[in-house]
Amino acid sequence: MSRPSTAAIGSIGATIPARVRAGMHSLPLPRSYAALKPRDIWAVVIAVGLIIEMMWVRHGGLSRDLLTASGEVTALVGTYAALVGILFAARAPWLDQVLGTDGLRSAHRILGFVAVWAIGAHAVLSTIAYAGGSIAGAIPTLISLVLTVPGMLGAVVGLALFGVVAVSSVRAARRRLSYESWHGIHLYVYLAVAFAFQHQLTIGADFLRDSVATCFWIGLYVVAFGPLLLHRVAWPMWLTLRHRPRIKRIVAEAGGSYSLYVGGRAMERLAVRPGQFFVVRALTRRDWMHGHPFSISAAPDGRTLRFTFKTFGQGTRDLAALRPGTPLLLEGPYGAMHEAKRQTVGVLLICGGIGVSPIRAMAQSFAIVPGAADMIYRAQSEPEAPLLDELRAIAARRDMRLHLVFGRRGSAAVGDDPLGPDEIARLIPDAARRDVYVCGPTSLMDRVRDSMHALGTPPKQIHFELFG
Repeated sequence: MSRPSTAAIGSIGATIPARVRAGMHSLPLPRSYAALKPRDIWAVVIAVGLIIEMMWVRHGGLSRDLLTASGEVTALVGTYAALVGILFAARAPWLDQVLGTDGLRSAHRILGFVAVWAIGAHAVLSTIAYAGGSIAGAIPTLISLVLTVPGMLGAVVGLALFGVVAVSSVRAARRRLSYESWHGIHLYVYLAVAFAFQHQLTIGADFLRDSVATCFWIGLYVVAFGPLLLHRVAWPMWLTLRHRPRIKRIVAEAGGSYSLYVGGRAMERLAVRPGQFFVVRALTRRDWMHGHPFSISAAPDGRTLRFTFKTFGQGTRDLAALRPGTPLLLEGPYGAMHEAKRQTVGVLLICGGIGVSPIRAMAQSFAIVPGAADMIYRAQSEPEAPLLDELRAIAARRDMRLHLVFGRRGSAAVGDDPLGPDEIARLIPDAARRDVYVCGPTSLMDRVRDSMHALGTPPKQIHFELFG
C-alpha cells in the first residue's frame, strides 16, 4: 500500500498519530508553496498596476484632453490585463498551487474580458481624438493612420484577433466549437499581444519618452511570456524526454470508462500528488493536438501512472483505441486539490461518475485515522460506477467507511436530495468538522459545496476543482 510522505500532511502536523506517519515512502512530491498566499500575488499585481498609472501621470497624462487621456488609460489597462492574463495561463506551479486551477481560470476569464473591452475602447477613443473629436471623421482618420503611422496596421490586426477570441469565448459559440478548435483560436491572443507590443513600441508614449519606462514595459512582457514558454512548452518537453512515457495498457472499466496505464523511464523521479492531474497527449500524427486533462486514479508507485477517464467525445474514444507502446507527452502535474491543503484529521471523500479517479487515489494514499475517514460514492447504478471494487477493497483495508448512494434522483432509493446537508449529516454526523474533497459533475460539486456550507464547514476545508 502506498502511504503519504511527511510533506504531504505537513499542514496537519502533529495531529496525525505517529503510527499513521510511520513507514512513509520517499517518492518525490511537488512543492506546495504554502508560504505564498493569494493576497501576496494580487498585491504585486495591484502594485505594478499603480506603477503603470503613476508613470502615465509622470508623462503628463492628466494634462491631456479627456478623449486622449481616456484613450491612453484604456490602452494601459487593456495591455496590462492581457499580460497578467497570459501569466495566469502559464500554469506556473507557484500560481497553480496558490490560486488553484479554478482560481486561475476565473481570473483569466475576467482579465480577458477587461483586456478586450479596454483595448476596444482605446481604439475608438483614440481614433476620435485624432479626428479632433469628430465621430464622423473617425473612419477616414483611422485609414489615414493605418497608411501613415508605423505599427498602426499591426494594432488593427491585433484588435481584430482579440475580437475573434472574444467571440469564440462566448458561451453560445463554445457550445458549437470543438475544444481543439476553440483552443486553436485562443492561441491568437499571443499574436494579438505581439501586435500590441509592436504598436506600443512605435507609438506608445512610455516607449518614446522614457527609457526607464521602456525597460519596465519590456520587463512586463518578459515576465508574462517567460513562464508561459517555460511551463507550457519547455517543461512538458523536458518531462517527456526525461521519462519517455508510453502506454503500457488500456483497460475497460465500468460505465464506459477506461484506465490508461503509463510507464516510462525513471518514473520514481516523477513528482505528483494524488488529486493532481496531467494534460495527456498521444504523440501520433492525428492525436498530438488533443490535450486531455486526466487525474491520476492510483497513488504513484514509482513505476506506473494510472489515469481513469470516460469517453465523452471523439478525442477520448481515439485515445482509448491506442495500442501499447504509443508515446505520450505529459504536461503537469496541475491542481491544488491534494493532501498538502488538508486542515484536519478527519476526511470526507465524495465523488460521482468519473470524479472517482482522483478520489480513489486519495483514498489509497491519504493519512487515515480509523473512524475519521468516510467516502460517499454517487452513481445511477452499480454497473455505471467505475473502480467500485477497488474502492471497496481500499475501504476494507484502511478501515474507511464507504457509503454507496446509487439510484436516480427522486427515486425511493435516494430521494430528492441525495447529497443535501441532511443526508450528509445522517451518513457522517461530524462531516462539518472534516476536510471534504469532492470531484464529479459540476452540479454534484455545487450541491456538495452548498451542503457543506449549510452544515457550517469552513470554506478552506472544502476542496474541489473544475479542471476539465
